[in-house]
Amino acid sequence: MTALEVRQLYKRFGGIEAVAGVSLDIAAGERRALIGPNGAGKTTLFHCIAGTELASAGTVTLFGKDITRLPAHARARSGLARTFQITNLFPLLTVMENVLLAAAAAADVGLALVKSMASYGALHERGAKLLADWGLAEKPSVQVRHLSYGEQRQLELALALAGEPRILLLDEPTAGLSAAESARVVGMLQALSRRMTILMVEHDMDVAFGLADRISVLHMGRIVAEGDERAIRADPQVSEIYLGAQ
Repeated sequence: MTALEVRQLYKRFGGIEAVAGVSLDIAAGERRALIGPNGAGKTTLFHCIAGTELASAGTVTLFGKDITRLPAHARARSGLARTFQITNLFPLLTVMENVLLAAAAAADVGLALVKSMASYGALHERGAKLLADWGLAEKPSVQVRHLSYGEQRQLELALALAGEPRILLLDEPTAGLSAAESARVVGMLQALSRRMTILMVEHDMDVAFGLADRISVLHMGRIVAEGDERAIRADPQVSEIYLGAQ
């Protein structure tokens, strides 16, 4: 079963074509990495899939449902969640408060909070489990601004998973992390259920190859190669444009 289908997707900014006819087929439960040099169009493609940017042309289909013109919040309701290249959290709120906001939105009670958040027991249970799963169980009352950068990345992943999405988009999940922090996040991602499909942008080739079943290489807004680790490492065009071969 195809989880995510992208067909001839274009995104233009004036005369610049940031995404130029990209097509992707990602199977349910697959882990797909999207790699490419800076400026290749990876994050713009992510924005078009997530709905934070609308495509200039082409289609995006989620489990058979056309979501091309849906806004980001409607795509989230359809089972799509994402993280960002730069952490996108509420720094003055506590760790638990951040998680509760995400859990409330996922449970569709965010606009109906006419009583104290403390009275929503199921949300607190969900929040506590997410914090335990992502190594933050000891820090529910800590303001986010006091977390290390690695812990903030872990928290952002916990927020993305609050609604138990069917598809998770990860925009450079290990960016800015130390080797130890990166290894911790990779281990957590590897442990996620295969009921969830993952599409990730990742600058670290070892992380991409370690997590992904298949890799798509983007260059100048176009997919130029696809395959498993062996095929991508052996592709001379990939070596020339991405891996630095002379």
